[in-house]
Amino acid sequence: MNFTKTNLEGVFVIEPAVFGDNRGWFMETYSVAKFKEQNIGYHFVQDNQSYSAVKGTLRGLHFQLNPKAQTKLVRCTRGSIYDVAVDIRQGSPYYGKWFGIELTAENKKQLLIPKGFAHGFMTLTEDVEVQYKCDELYAPECDGGILWNDPDIGIEWPIDVIPILSAKDEKAPLLKDVSLNFVY
Repeated sequence: MNFTKTNLEGVFVIEPAVFGDNRGWFMETYSVAKFKEQNIGYHFVQDNQSYSAVKGTLRGLHFQLNPKAQTKLVRCTRGSIYDVAVDIRQGSPYYGKWFGIELTAENKKQLLIPKGFAHGFMTLTEDVEVQYKCDELYAPECDGGILWNDPDIGIEWPIDVIPILSAKDEKAPLLKDVSLNFVY
């Protein structure tokens, strides 16, 4: 497993070792021992999967507030997505900064997004499945979001389409209008 730091503190791109032969392939997507070797220690308690039928579907930017904030380990198991993490920790030198990466079923890369970051993704193909682990259970009372195209954040989404959003995501506030309880 290869761990690569990003421009945001605590956000890592993780590339599993893939072992293949004439039958197909095998990869280890998570190992507590290998994460501890990198001084990354999370205890994942929930595993989620989403399906998007249409290219240009955008989910996010979502987060959970403390005390139920979540670390996520995200991977795309079918199709292709552009996955984004945004630092929302007040006082952080990275506050409002973002990192984005293409995750595909073929490249098998994963993105580790710690607590204090908003997360979202846009589908780059039809027929997309995304799986992610969380280190905290979903808590609706702590659920929050930020508008996907907040001009103060300036995410450069890779495809120029009007995204397909949920009603909740269409009405998400700007980062400057969100009351956060993440402190750097």
